Amino acid sequence: MPMRETLFLGRAEVTRLLTMETALAVVESAFADHGRGETRMPAKLYLDLPERGGDFRAMPAYIPSLNAAGVKWVSVYAGNPKRGLPSVIAVLILSDPDTSEPLAVMDATYITLMRTGAAGGVAAKYLSRPDSTVLALIGAGVQSHSQFEAIRLVRPIRAVRLFDPTPAAIEAFRKQYAKSGAEIIVCPSIEEAIKGADIVTTTTPSRAPIVRRPWVADGTHINAIGADAVGKQELEVKILKDARVFIDDEEQAFHSGEVNVPLSEGSLAPGDIEGSLGAVVAGVQVGRREASDITVFDSTGLAVQDIASARAVFDRAVAEGVGKMLTLVG
Repeated sequence: MPMRETLFLGRAEVTRLLTMETALAVVESAFADHGRGETRMPAKLYLDLPERGGDFRAMPAYIPSLNAAGVKWVSVYAGNPKRGLPSVIAVLILSDPDTSEPLAVMDATYITLMRTGAAGGVAAKYLSRPDSTVLALIGAGVQSHSQFEAIRLVRPIRAVRLFDPTPAAIEAFRKQYAKSGAEIIVCPSIEEAIKGADIVTTTTPSRAPIVRRPWVADGTHINAIGADAVGKQELEVKILKDARVFIDDEEQAFHSGEVNVPLSEGSLAPGDIEGSLGAVVAGVQVGRREASDITVFDSTGLAVQDIASARAVFDRAVAEGVGKMLTLVG
């Protein structure tokens, strides 16, 4: 029997097929599956190329409930914007777990953007106070856009307090969301942006704490998104010590999440970490206990989020006849 053809989907097709509403639903489901131990996902593998100014990451996963397996090959090159390229570029191969045939090859740069935003939205849904109305965004790059898109779907956000040292990023955000219904407040400092916020999302590449404990009020929820490699850190350790901290995956978070630096230095112990977001979503662990709790979600990005999103994209593409079928193997 000849092998089936492989569906190719470019950025334009993926962007049209994957909405934030869909991303939120499938990422929440993937968190629950992962929290119940019903997925297979090795920790992401890093190929560091410091002499080239970046790194590559291989992220495989299998989700039985979706009958989906695949791998994302993603790069992070901080200097790419100066070349007119995105700092994150990704390609994903979705395979049939029964036969191993490649079902699809698709752009995953947009999937990465959307599933990371969706993860922040899921964290806000389960860990922030339901009456949260003020969102602080530390960093106004493209990831802040997807974080806002997701969080405003799960919480009644009426104001966004925004900080970024780059005026162009601030202006792009303001232009994009001028008619969002939320007041956009540009703040001169991180401290001013955080004070008075119910939810704080950090999306910076910082390697030293930029958010201080005195700025964070009781009851605040923090999505720590930026730390995704060894040595990266955005939050002062005192915040983590005072908060209920939830990670997305223990192996990845301990290696390269927000907790990686304080764990390696001994200023934070594994016992200081409350548990995983997946366990909370699955209902096997309690998230926020009191309105006064400070909660932190340490996001490193999971392959199961990518594969779940890719499966949704593939299914919709097939249903709508989108993309190009090509012979890749055989």
